[in-house]
Amino acid sequence: MATNIVMPQMGYDMREGTVVRWHKQEGETVARGDVLAEIETDKATVEFEAYTSGVLGKIMAAPGVVVPVGELIAVIISPGEPLPVNLTQGAAKPPAVQPNLAAPASTQPVVLAPTAATPGEIREVRASPIARRLARERGINLVDITGTGPGGRIVEQDVLGYTPAETLAAVPAPSASLKPPPARVELSRMRQAIARVTADSKREAPHFYVTAEVDMTRAMDLRRDINEAIAGDGRVTVNDLIVKAAAIALVKHPKFNASFQGEYLRMNASINIGIAIALETGLMVPGISDCAGKSLTEIAAASKDLIERATSGHLRNQEYSETTFSISNLGMYDVESFAAIIYPPHAAVLAVGTVKEQAVVRNGELAVARMMQATLSTDHRVADGAEAARFLVEIKNILENPVTLLLQA
Repeated sequence: MATNIVMPQMGYDMREGTVVRWHKQEGETVARGDVLAEIETDKATVEFEAYTSGVLGKIMAAPGVVVPVGELIAVIISPGEPLPVNLTQGAAKPPAVQPNLAAPASTQPVVLAPTAATPGEIREVRASPIARRLARERGINLVDITGTGPGGRIVEQDVLGYTPAETLAAVPAPSASLKPPPARVELSRMRQAIARVTADSKREAPHFYVTAEVDMTRAMDLRRDINEAIAGDGRVTVNDLIVKAAAIALVKHPKFNASFQGEYLRMNASINIGIAIALETGLMVPGISDCAGKSLTEIAAASKDLIERATSGHLRNQEYSETTFSISNLGMYDVESFAAIIYPPHAAVLAVGTVKEQAVVRNGELAVARMMQATLSTDHRVADGAEAARFLVEIKNILENPVTLLLQA
């Protein structure tokens, strides 16, 4: 039986996507879970996995074509089955070619027209998906950029650091009589998406905030002992400790792993914690799935892998669209305390600052402890202040008695 493959909604506010590259070609066998294509959203390039098995019978969306969510992009059929007769209905079609417009992004090497300086020469340009998107948004021709990645591949930093030669030539010499013109900075698609999501969240979800001070002394000692015992790249970060503590607390306080759905709460069965990752182009919140079922070291490995793939633009669909709670950590920037905006459709977000040595009073005596500020932003439609306080104190108690992080798988 034929299965229509449509443009998925990979994120709360996704309205359209672009097929960057097909991993399977027409006539190839497809197994459930195979990466079928790479799809670019406003925020990331995501690996889209097949949700059925069969043969890729027809590709309906060409690479570089913007397709609305829910529209047909491909058809998977059973071996030997004929294609449906009405495939053209609702299928995405490439836009008409217009002069003087940059070609759509693709992860495949593209062939560009020869330049005037080298008549007849054809140059193959290799670039990452993020680099292609940035170049398109900034109106930069990739052929003008020198890549610093492996094999001369153009990467994100190459595009961010590129300044056209004509722009440099047009800059006038400094003069006391000249005033700088008003600046206009165009927003990237990611920044526009962030603006839209955060504005919607603050407008629709009534935020309230509770803050607690967490004594991280024992947790930091535990982290040191674990990292001394682990060889290789499996080191545990402070954020890993917080993710695991939040997962344990969410099991006891499932309302904070839910989402408001108008007249009811959707209680999520799996605890998938999103971690805020800052990229040059903006912020994204991909997630680690089933955090309640993972050990601390498994969370550490999953977090490291997630950050690396988010940076290179190789996230999976579920990591981008199925998070249920989120954590934002600015401790590495020496920020002591802040309040984060809830990432829709989550019920809450935990914001943590730096772990800092400070004087504390213990049993009537002055001592030095490593303290951390944690602020929980909560959707008041989902929970009240007392519930949020109990949930945050649960996280605090787990981190202050960190053996719990090792006892729960």
